[in-house]
Amino acid sequence: MVEVRERFQRYQLTLETRPRHGMKLFGSEVSIRACLTDLLWELTQQGDIAPPIGAEAFAEEVPALLEPVLQETLTRHHIRLTDVGERFICLYGAVVVRRVSEGYPLAEFSAEDVAQNVRDAARELTGELQRLAGKPLSPAEEEWLCVHIAARQVQDVDPETISADDDEALVNYILRYINSQYNYNLLDDAQLHADLLTHIKTMITRVRYQIMIPNPLLDNIKQHYPMAWDMTLAAVSSWGKYTPYTISENEIGFLVLHIGVGLERHYNIGYQRQPQVLLVCDTSNAMVRMIEAILQRKYPQLEIAATISQREYEQRDAIEADFVISTVRIGEKDKPGGTIAPFPTDYQLDQIGKLVLVDRTRPWMLNKYFDAAHFRVVDKPMDQQTLFAELCQQLLEEGFVDAEFHASVVEREAIVSTMLGDGIALPHSLGLLAKKTVVYTVIAPQGIAWGDETAHIIFLLAISKREYEEAMAIYDIFVTFLRERAMSRLAATRSFDEFKTVAMECVSRF
Repeated sequence: MVEVRERFQRYQLTLETRPRHGMKLFGSEVSIRACLTDLLWELTQQGDIAPPIGAEAFAEEVPALLEPVLQETLTRHHIRLTDVGERFICLYGAVVVRRVSEGYPLAEFSAEDVAQNVRDAARELTGELQRLAGKPLSPAEEEWLCVHIAARQVQDVDPETISADDDEALVNYILRYINSQYNYNLLDDAQLHADLLTHIKTMITRVRYQIMIPNPLLDNIKQHYPMAWDMTLAAVSSWGKYTPYTISENEIGFLVLHIGVGLERHYNIGYQRQPQVLLVCDTSNAMVRMIEAILQRKYPQLEIAATISQREYEQRDAIEADFVISTVRIGEKDKPGGTIAPFPTDYQLDQIGKLVLVDRTRPWMLNKYFDAAHFRVVDKPMDQQTLFAELCQQLLEEGFVDAEFHASVVEREAIVSTMLGDGIALPHSLGLLAKKTVVYTVIAPQGIAWGDETAHIIFLLAISKREYEEAMAIYDIFVTFLRERAMSRLAATRSFDEFKTVAMECVSRF
């Protein structure tokens, strides 16, 4: 029953129960229809609508009857909807027919800023709904149908024709916020600008009239683009302080897809550490240059850290490069290696390729930003606010953050939970506010209440603007933990060494 009331609350509907009188739903007709349509949509995604629900909620035969009429009308008036949008309009039409036929008309309403072709299409479709309902439909019905079509319209926008209206202002606000707070400059990406504008034009219509559209990929978006999610959420939340509109997580998720793709286009999916090799070669200078040229032609991402003689190699206690390539037989040290001829064979180059193509970014990040001084096991009851206060105070005293960091972490958590999934939470500030980058790892065997969920592993992120390119790779470590289903193993660790062993095993698989 609690879930039912929570669902109604989303639509400003209240359910009152009176002894011996039963239950009664209170709210506007618009809200009741929105609630019904959204519920029916969710049920269609899960399979067929159960007959009892279908019989009570809408006229079951209407969607099939309306579909060909809708498609023909939209085509004739040059209106493009997604397949999802068309199916939704058909379901809404079925709800309209049922509610009107039972004597529940809409109150007076007038839609604003609707294109003439949308109005013409809505007028024709309203005539069809009137025929199916067997009762006249009020002008308000046509106006609301205008809104629903406009809210789901797919628009083609030429960047050169964009005017400086509210939609344009919001796009610019989001991109400027990301640039100033996170150091990612996407302001000159014309494709991203046009894509965002195209989406936001219809999004504003939906937000204005409280039309909710489903986003079945929301959880996947959060996990695939965690950095883009945080940037977009922060930008939209900041903008939301100056507007009466409330933008749902579903809508933000759609924006994140555009931002995420833009980041990939310009920043190569975040920071990637290129493999570094130590070349051991006791031949002439010309031969050294030839081997270097062969290696870099075959593997352009390879960085030759240094070229040294066999004697110099034997004198070194440790090797800083990722691996060693030698033209002569040498003793093994702490890094893997391979031997090649001055004119290497294809087989030898393929063996080197196995060393080159190992992704060393995540292990390197783990070594660089995770340490024992910022690892804690909380084995006693503790609430979220106490945890934030203690961790932020330590980082403040150590010079990693300023005093404003704690307040920003609290503010970010209040917007929407930072739970990534599977008991892993990623609290952080709004923007990259740290003076130095560090990840504070907390293991909570008893769990810490995190919104409606419980966190057992908490990673407090303090990231500076200097490491903005590396930030996406840091986030990718946590996504890797999820992919590897490592939560239970990580949560069972009781020391930093244990944690690092399990974590390194996870991030080294790829």
